[in-house]
Amino acid sequence: MSGRIAFVFPGQGSQEVGMGMALAAAYPEAAATLADAEAAFASAANGAGGPSLRAMLAEGPEDQLRLTEHAQPAILAVSVAAARVLQARGLEPAFVAGHSLGEYSAHVAAGTFSLADGVAIVRRRGRYMQEAVPVGAGAMAAIIGLDEPLVEQACREAAEGEVVSPANLNSPGQIAIAGHAAAVARASERAKALGARKVVPLTVSAPFHCALMQPAQARLEPELRALRAVASRVPVVANVDAAPKSDARAAVDALVQQVSSRVRWVDVVQRLAAEGVTHYIEVGPGAVLAGFIKRIQKGAHIVSFSSPEQLDAVLAACSN
Repeated sequence: MSGRIAFVFPGQGSQEVGMGMALAAAYPEAAATLADAEAAFASAANGAGGPSLRAMLAEGPEDQLRLTEHAQPAILAVSVAAARVLQARGLEPAFVAGHSLGEYSAHVAAGTFSLADGVAIVRRRGRYMQEAVPVGAGAMAAIIGLDEPLVEQACREAAEGEVVSPANLNSPGQIAIAGHAAAVARASERAKALGARKVVPLTVSAPFHCALMQPAQARLEPELRALRAVASRVPVVANVDAAPKSDARAAVDALVQQVSSRVRWVDVVQRLAAEGVTHYIEVGPGAVLAGFIKRIQKGAHIVSFSSPEQLDAVLAACSN
C-alpha cells in the first residue's frame, strides 16, 4: 500500500444500545477495555451511584444512553476497544483524528492519556456541556447546500443580539449551526433565503461548539490541564485548527478550545490528505464520518470497524 492510514473516531450521536458487545465477546482486548472503562465510569460518579456503563451498552434503555454524560464515555469506550482490536493485529495508523468527542478517543488510542482518565473527563465534559444551557434554550440545525461564507452571513444577519454560529463544518455543503433556539430558527430561515437546499433541525440536548459552551469550557479547563498527559505515539489532528498535535500541552490546549469552538472536520480531512493519508478506518460505532470523508477527499479508501464481521474487510483494505 503506497498511502498512509488514519484512524478516525466518531462523536456523539453515534451511540446505540448493544454497541461493543460483539467485540467484547469475540476479542479479549475489547472485553478488557470495556471492563476498565466500566470501572472508570463508576469511579467518576464520585459515590453518587447511577447506571452501569456496561449495562447501558448491553441493554439501554436508549434514553439513558443518549444522555450526554453517558453517551460520551460510552462511545469513547467502544471506540477505544475497537482500536485496540486493530492494534493487537498490527494495524498502527500514521495519524489519528476524531470528530468532537472523537478527538478524546483519538488521544486515548494514541496514548496521550489513559483510558480511565479519558472516560472520566468526557463524563464530566458531557455533564458540563449539558448544564451550560437550560434545556430548550439552545438548538442546532444542519444547513445543507450552502457554503461557509453564506452560512456565516445567515448567522450574522439572524443573530439580533443572540448567539448563533457555524458549529460543525462536516463536509462540503453540510454545516451545522448552534446557538440560542430562536436565533437558530431565524438563521435557518435566512439560510434558506440565501439558497440552502435544506435545513434539518438536529435532535441534540445542547447547542454544542458555540459561545454558549464557554461556561462548560471554563469548568473543564482546569480538569483537562490536570490530566496526566504525555507525548502521543502518533499525531492527533485537532478539530480547532486541523494541526497535528503530538506534544501533550498542545493537545490539551486544543481540547480546551474545542469545547466552544467549531469543529473544522473538512480542514482535518484535508490536512490528513495533505500528509499522504489515503486509507481511513472509522473506528467505533456508526459510519457518519465515512460519508463526510467521501465528500471531502475523492478517491479515499474508507472502511468502518465496530464489529467482528468487519475485521476481514478492514485488514484487506489496509493491505491494498
